[in-house]
Amino acid sequence: MNTQCDDDDFDYVPCDQTVVVDDAFFESAQTHEYEFDSLEISDSCLFVNISASGCDGNSWSMVLVASDDIGDSFPEQRYLKLVLTNDEVCLAIVSQGRSFDLTTIQVGGSNEIILNIEGFPESLTYTY
Repeated sequence: MNTQCDDDDFDYVPCDQTVVVDDAFFESAQTHEYEFDSLEISDSCLFVNISASGCDGNSWSMVLVASDDIGDSFPEQRYLKLVLTNDEVCLAIVSQGRSFDLTTIQVGGSNEIILNIEGFPESLTYTY
């Protein structure tokens, strides 16, 4: 009997989107109002759940953008912003989630960074 792990035994579920690293976009991005319901890191995906006013959220666009700047500390720090585009005009509160691939913000020579996400009251530690 072979008890070795087989890559086919694991289902890899990719993240919905990739983090965009763009300093100009980070500085100029405008977002519609929302509230964070939860943030969680699993493997290299950041799972984000938010609530905002809307009809059903089907037309929402979400982008997670990171600054090019890396905070000079140990571990290093990255600064991010969730940008929501929501043109729905309804009074209901809608919740929606997305996942973002964090590999684009990894720092060479390090295996851990602190994520500071605008509007979220605490930092998250991303270990890779």
